[in-house]
Amino acid sequence: MAPSSFLDEILRKGLHLASVAIVLVYAFFGKQIVLYFMTVYLVLILLIEHMRLDRGFRLPVLHYLLRRKEETSIGGHVYFTLGAIVAVSVFSQNVAYAAILMATFGDMSAALIGKSIGRTRIFRGGKSLEGCTAEFIVDLIIGYAFLSNWSIAFAMALVATFVETSFEKIDDNLTIPVFSGFVAELLLILTTYVRL
Repeated sequence: MAPSSFLDEILRKGLHLASVAIVLVYAFFGKQIVLYFMTVYLVLILLIEHMRLDRGFRLPVLHYLLRRKEETSIGGHVYFTLGAIVAVSVFSQNVAYAAILMATFGDMSAALIGKSIGRTRIFRGGKSLEGCTAEFIVDLIIGYAFLSNWSIAFAMALVATFVETSFEKIDDNLTIPVFSGFVAELLLILTTYVRL
């Protein structure tokens, strides 16, 4: 059964907090170790997805937390892991931190605020203005906390919020870290060359 209530959404998003481990492993053990860690995790969850999707195996608790569309397709945790691997592999360390945490906390705030007090619907996907605003504010704070640059933090937050709100068929767990990180990295490169 797919989650539909606010409590179900809290439980589902609570699992996303495990992504903080990626940032902590990266900070304390470095890029290579966190990439090994995420690759091993990716292999394990792909095996679990194979058992679930191809063999009909149901995970007792975790199956309940899947969204309806994930019951017959790859779960968001796979896409998040791929997005985090791209962020760590390609982007500078602080951009990777910000991009990963935006995918976690920005998306979480959008979902929880949107489901609890969201009234003004925008776009076709049923996203709320209140949820989008919450995501943007959280993403902006995260971006500035790691990059100490309001302009780049604003651009990252804007891109992350736009991607989460407007992409319907592509999982935002993948697109948020990839797109927001790409924009931040590009702006960092441009500002470096402009200063020269």
